[in-house]
Amino acid sequence: MLVMFIVVISLFSCEKILDKSPLTDYDENEYDTIHIGNQVWMAENLKVTHYADGTPIPFVEDPVEWGELERMDKAFCWYDNSISNGDTYGALYTWAAANNGLSSSTANPSGVQGVCPTGWHLPSDAEWTTLTTFLDGENIAGGKMKETDTTYWQSPNAGATNESGFSALPGGVRYYPAGTFGAIGRTGSWWSATEYADYGAFARYISYGGVSIQRGGDYKEMGFSVRCIKD
Repeated sequence: MLVMFIVVISLFSCEKILDKSPLTDYDENEYDTIHIGNQVWMAENLKVTHYADGTPIPFVEDPVEWGELERMDKAFCWYDNSISNGDTYGALYTWAAANNGLSSSTANPSGVQGVCPTGWHLPSDAEWTTLTTFLDGENIAGGKMKETDTTYWQSPNAGATNESGFSALPGGVRYYPAGTFGAIGRTGSWWSATEYADYGAFARYISYGGVSIQRGGDYKEMGFSVRCIKD
């Protein structure tokens, strides 16, 4: 009886983690969502071009124009200015675009809807930490979050199991101030709603070459991916 009880609990926990339900943004893009612990995350990178009230997000293609952005300038782009990359990897947003110009939040939940659909919000640094702690810490959580095989991730995509169902994709970055693109297939970078300093905000980074997820701060004018979390 004890063995049977343990098996039932294990199956229930797995089912809860992998439960998915659809989410639709203003542009009518649909996303899978995933329960991980007590949180519900998008299981794909955001690619919306409008805020939830219909306001368009400024679209910036030109590298010179991107390099002239200031800290609280809203902008988004597709990697290499190719919509096909957006279909797969989502859009790249400045921090101001991701949080819709709102102030930094350290709260859990953040309370910052930002670029996310109604009922969802931009995760704070603390909410990212809740996620990685549930997945046994930053040193190994990245492997549990990465999409498996090398369809999207560059080989070797070390230690990728995606057992969390987060399905992290390597959408690359848009650099500031150069306005150039890099790291698609190698790195996924996601904003938080929390400032690192006046010039930067906290983000999370996962690489094709390891199983960790790195926490760090970067310039607000960088173009990073976004994952939303349910209110």
